[in-house]
Amino acid sequence: MKSILGIGNALTDILAILPDDTLLRQYHLPLGSMQHVDMETGDRIWESLKEVGVKYVPGGSAANTITCTSIFGMPSGYIGKIGNDELGQLFKSTMEQFGVKTTMLLSPKSSGRCMVFITGANAERTFADYMGAALDMGPEDLKEEYFRGYDYFHIEGYLVQNQDLIARAVQMAKAAGCLISIDMASYNVVESNDAFLHNLVDKYVDVVFANESESRAFTKCEKPEDGLRELSKMCSIAVVKAGKDGSWVRSGEEQHFIPAWPANPVDGTGAGDTYAAGFLYGLAQDLPLKTCGEIGSIIAAKVVEVVGTKIDIPRWREAKLEIRDLIDKCNG
Repeated sequence: MKSILGIGNALTDILAILPDDTLLRQYHLPLGSMQHVDMETGDRIWESLKEVGVKYVPGGSAANTITCTSIFGMPSGYIGKIGNDELGQLFKSTMEQFGVKTTMLLSPKSSGRCMVFITGANAERTFADYMGAALDMGPEDLKEEYFRGYDYFHIEGYLVQNQDLIARAVQMAKAAGCLISIDMASYNVVESNDAFLHNLVDKYVDVVFANESESRAFTKCEKPEDGLRELSKMCSIAVVKAGKDGSWVRSGEEQHFIPAWPANPVDGTGAGDTYAAGFLYGLAQDLPLKTCGEIGSIIAAKVVEVVGTKIDIPRWREAKLEIRDLIDKCNG
């Protein structure tokens, strides 16, 4: 099977389900946004969260995707940077338990963490990140041998703020013969890196994953279908996700709407990351574009039924059976 390498911010997710938006307003965190905080602010938020109760999940967008591709059976690797501390070791060991080959660079700073606030009936996610060691990763850390032997290279959009790092990474990935995919990650990241992202997608990226707000920020198109068409002019495959309203996939003139797979959602964290994993898994098997989107939809439906980004064993078993049936019908 084709292999995949991911690069991302090695962060431990600290998940908190909040009864309302009070805490978000207190720390000036816009609903649905991703905000970077300094150590002092991060510590104050952390003290507030201790009263609520939290769950620790090693993650980060690309790490979530790569963990899933490994569980699917794809040989999977990951590049990230951690501190020499308990959170860093937890991150590394958890990735390796899922079969991921890790290249974990070390920093003198503490390991990064992502505080995830889950609010409202739709399980809206708001992020406050203390990047720590993850922010130390630079172009000088990358080596050509990290990319050799991989067929796909997946980038999390949060990393594009480190433009020199991503520029070097995509050059090395292309030289190694990788197909490159990117998940745009957050509308405010897209807005603040607009010119760089357009150049990156136009010159290097083969597959783009975006949600509605990210697509709108990137293409300036209000409707998802219009954004999809604009995206597809710049890359080989464009995907626009609309959560419970499904997703759109397009390659050239081929376009499909993919309904959301039935689910009982409790937390939307990681849905986009797992969708990307399912889509890339299908693509690696040369399955039709629509089937790739359907696999993404199936696996995304499983992760929204649990708190956090790690799907439990029963749901993984159910997903694999549903995906096998889908592939059998496709081949039949």
